[in-house]
Amino acid sequence: MQMAEADFREVDGRPWVMVNFVTSVDGATTIDGGSTRLGDDEDQAVFQALRAVPDVILVGAGTVIVEDYRPVTLDEERREWREERGMSPVPKLAIVSGTISLDVDQRVFSDSDHKPLVITGPNANPGRLALLGDAAEVAILLELSPQAMLDRLAPARVVLLEGGPSLTGQFALAGLIDELNLTVSPALVGGDSKRLVGDVNLRPPFGMKLDRAIVGESMLFLRYLKDQPS
Repeated sequence: MQMAEADFREVDGRPWVMVNFVTSVDGATTIDGGSTRLGDDEDQAVFQALRAVPDVILVGAGTVIVEDYRPVTLDEERREWREERGMSPVPKLAIVSGTISLDVDQRVFSDSDHKPLVITGPNANPGRLALLGDAAEVAILLELSPQAMLDRLAPARVVLLEGGPSLTGQFALAGLIDELNLTVSPALVGGDSKRLVGDVNLRPPFGMKLDRAIVGESMLFLRYLKDQPS
């Protein structure tokens, strides 16, 4: 898979928000609690290509825990690609955690040279916050809203939102998704797995238009852009 284009991603007054998700044909975002079994090698290649684009990767603490996130790494080609464009070698990882459900023993905190940013709000548990120590940078916002998160992440030009569904739903409800990269896995899952935007009720529906479709060996890769009113 080629590296994702970055030049068209620009919006006035805030970072461009791109979302990356894999779902089953029937819309499931997980199998037995995680997304790994929905993907394949091609999906992982797209995942890595998209990670080369943003200044910041934003993800909810629940996803970090369930998917056992590790520090962000990129291969040498992608690091050079970023540096040629005046970017840091790897994007900053920002984790949203309203009550601080994270543990410093988790793998995501294992690289002291690339500490994640933990974004929390007024309901943060002081004791658990203290336990983070110097394993992470911490930002305590007056309100844990999508707009407040983007304000904190400025001057980032592009933010990649990797979920989970609850956080993605908040951004959709706020109208703050500019791009959706969706991998459709050839599986019917059923069950009670959350949909891409969780339980939010989007009325009117969040309009998107198809920008690109790539048929892989087994996966379908779709890119949608926010449908701008005429």
